Amino acid sequence: MSAYEEILALFTAHGGGAYFGEAVTQVEHAQQVAHFAALDGAREATVLAALLHDVGHLVVDTPDDLADWHSDARHECIGAAWLAKRFGPEVSEPVRLHVPAKRYLCATDPGYFGLLSEASVVTLKLQGGPMSPAEVAAFERELFCREAVQVRRCDERGKVQGLGTAGLADYAPLIRRLARA
Repeated sequence: MSAYEEILALFTAHGGGAYFGEAVTQVEHAQQVAHFAALDGAREATVLAALLHDVGHLVVDTPDDLADWHSDARHECIGAAWLAKRFGPEVSEPVRLHVPAKRYLCATDPGYFGLLSEASVVTLKLQGGPMSPAEVAAFERELFCREAVQVRRCDERGKVQGLGTAGLADYAPLIRRLARA
């Protein structure tokens, strides 16, 4: 099975459910985040990372209701590990870093916390809250920190009910081009 076929199967099986207290489904959220990344002029690999940033939620069972979350699901690590078998680090690393990017932005951008949805505020607490100064410095040394911040900023925007975007099939050529042989 190709990477595209695997991704399509995951989104078909698990992407139609509500996106953790948001007004969109998992697949709508993914498509919107990729849409905003492309609009912002992101590199192709970053657009693909934006599309797949929450794939960790699809490869393991995660409670649908945020009230049932008692600890961080670590979906960014799960998703990055899954993606690293199929793509290079230019795709998997921004995915691994998109949760730390939220923590980073909450620590370094005074207006960012106000952009978080209710659900993102809940998960921020589970994910450790804003970074400490030492964590900020370590994050800034990560090779793909800028791409992760770009994905994260699009993540907050990608929760618009009824927004028309490209579908998963529209990303098939990109997925095939960037997938490992």
